[in-house]
Amino acid sequence: MTNSEQIVFFERQAEEAYSRMYDATSSSDAAARYSDAKEALHSAIALAKRLEQEETARRLEARLAEIKAVFRSQFS
Repeated sequence: MTNSEQIVFFERQAEEAYSRMYDATSSSDAAARYSDAKEALHSAIALAKRLEQEETARRLEARLAEIKAVFRSQFS
């Protein structure tokens, strides 16, 4: 898997975890899915920065901020 494919993989994992957050049957399950999404995005961001893909890193950081805002407003 190339580095670019890894970024896509982590981003896909994050989006799947975010989607599962809405299917959670308890607040602890929602928090776990939120944590999974954050972890995957942090991995993607770190890799993008290491590869000097600043635009990708900024886009992923913005998505992370969106997910954090949604979780805090809807699940906290």
